[in-house]
Amino acid sequence: MKIVSDFLVIGSGIAGLSYALQVAEHGTVALITKREIAETATALAQGGIAAVTSDVDSFDAHVQDTMVAGAWLSDEVVVRMVVEGGPQAIHDLVNRGVKFCRSSDDSYDLTREGGHSQRRILHSKDMTGHEIERALVAATLAHPNITCYEQHVAIDLITESKIRQRRVKPDRCIGAYVLDRSGDKVLTFGARVTVLATGGAGKVYLYTCNPDVASGDGVAMAYRAGAAIANMEFMQFHPTTLFHPLAKSFLISEAVRGEGAILRRADGSAFMHAYHELKDLAPRDIVARAIDNEMKVHGDECVYLDMTHKDADYIRDRFPKIHETCLDYGIDMTTDPIPVVPAAHYLCGGVKVDSSGESNIRNLFAIGEVSCTGLHGANRLASNSLLEGAVYGARAAVRSIERLTDDQPSLPAIAPWDYGSATNSDEEVVVAHNWHEIRLCMWNYVGIVRSTRRLTRALRRIRMIQEEIDDYYWDFYITSDLIELRNIATVAELIIRSALERKESRGLHYTLDYPDTDDIHFKHDTILRKRF
Repeated sequence: MKIVSDFLVIGSGIAGLSYALQVAEHGTVALITKREIAETATALAQGGIAAVTSDVDSFDAHVQDTMVAGAWLSDEVVVRMVVEGGPQAIHDLVNRGVKFCRSSDDSYDLTREGGHSQRRILHSKDMTGHEIERALVAATLAHPNITCYEQHVAIDLITESKIRQRRVKPDRCIGAYVLDRSGDKVLTFGARVTVLATGGAGKVYLYTCNPDVASGDGVAMAYRAGAAIANMEFMQFHPTTLFHPLAKSFLISEAVRGEGAILRRADGSAFMHAYHELKDLAPRDIVARAIDNEMKVHGDECVYLDMTHKDADYIRDRFPKIHETCLDYGIDMTTDPIPVVPAAHYLCGGVKVDSSGESNIRNLFAIGEVSCTGLHGANRLASNSLLEGAVYGARAAVRSIERLTDDQPSLPAIAPWDYGSATNSDEEVVVAHNWHEIRLCMWNYVGIVRSTRRLTRALRRIRMIQEEIDDYYWDFYITSDLIELRNIATVAELIIRSALERKESRGLHYTLDYPDTDDIHFKHDTILRKRF
C-alpha cells in the first residue's frame, strides 16, 4: 500500500506538530507516530521553555548563557537566531492554545534554571510539556489537511539513490517505509518533503528519563540514507532523576534547583560549592559529574535533593506533579529530601542541518532533538530544547513550503517493501538479550566519565552485536522491537566513534585520557557519514 502526501512528518512532539500545523495550510500532511500521538518527550518536559520576555532580560544575556553552557562549541549565529526567535515562538504557541502560568499583573511567571543568569523560563507549573503537547495535539487532530497514523514505526528513508540503486548526487528524499504495528504490514509513504522529528536516543542507555519511544530512530535512518551526523558524543545526563526501585526513571525538574533546592550527601552536607561557583545552579554537565563523583567517592547509591527549607504550600503549588509522584513512592518532598541519580536525558548531537533544518539530502529535514543545529554545542542549556523545536519547526516549514513550487511536481515510482524470504521468528529472546547488552555496555563504558580503553572495548562489542542483528534482521519479518534494536545499535556505534574522535574533554564529553579542553584542535563538530 502506498500513501502519498505533500509533507511526511515522522514524530509528534513540539517540533513535528509545530511544523505540521504550519505546512498544512499549504498542502497535505501525513503524520506518523510510533505509539499514541501524545506519547512524546515533549509531553514529559517539566521545567519549561526559555525565552526573553521581560525588560530585565536581554537577547545578549540568553546568547551568552547558551554559549557558556555549550562550552563555546555552539554556533553563535545559530544561537542568536534561535534566541531572537523566542518571542515569536511563544506567541505562536499561545495562539495555538498553550496556557503558561502568569503573575497577578498578567505577565509571565518566569522561573530560573541551572546555567541561566536571569529568570526567563516560561512554565505551566511542572507540566509545561504536557500543556504544550495538549494544545498542539488538539490543533493537529482538528486540522483537515493532516492525517495522523498512530502505531506506525518508520523503518527506513526512501531516497532517489535507493530506488535507482546507485549513488545520486545531490540525493533527494521522497518518503519512507513504515511498519503499521496494528496490521504488521510495511507501508510506503511517498512525500515531496520528509521531516524527521523523532526525538532523542536515551533508550540507548540502561538508565534514562526518556520515554520508551526514544530509540534514536531518526538519527539511525538518516545515517543509513547518507545524511551527515554530528556531535554524537554529547549525550546529556540529567543530574536528578528519582532514585527508587519501583520508579521508572522519573525526572526531577531542573526548576526544583532553580527555586532553591540544594544537593546534599547522605550525611546532609551540601557539596556543589566544591565544584562550581554557581553551586546547585551550575550547568547540567558539571552537576551530573559532581553527583557521579560524590557517589563513587562515598560509595553511596544516590545523593539527595533537599527543598524542605521552602514553604510546604509553595512546594505543593509550584511542583504538583513531582510532589504527587514522590508521594506515590513514600517521599514527601516538603519534609523529605528526594533521592536522585543522573540518567541519560538529551542528545545534543544528531542529523546535521542548516539554518532551516534541512540536511545534506535535499528535502530531508530534521527538527527537534533528532537534529544538530549548532544551538547546543557541547551541552544544552536548560529549557532551550522546547525553544529550538518551536523555532526550527517554523523555519523548516517556510523552506518546505517553497519546495512545493521549486521541485518536480511528481514523485518517481517507488517499489513496495521487499519481504524477501523472511519468516516469522520464534526467537524473540535474541532481540531482548541484545537490547539489554547494548544498553548495559553503553552505561558502563560510554557514560558520564569515559576513557579510550573503555570506548574501544565498547565499540568492539557493539560491532559484534550489529553482525548478529543484521543476520536476524534479514531472516525474519520486521517487528517494532527489531527496528528499534537495529537503530539503538547504530546510534550506539555513532556515539562511541564520535567520542573516540574527540581527544579532549568538553561539555558533556569527559574522558580520563584527555581531561583538558583543546581549543586549538577540537573547537569544531565531529561529523560522521556512512560510506557507500
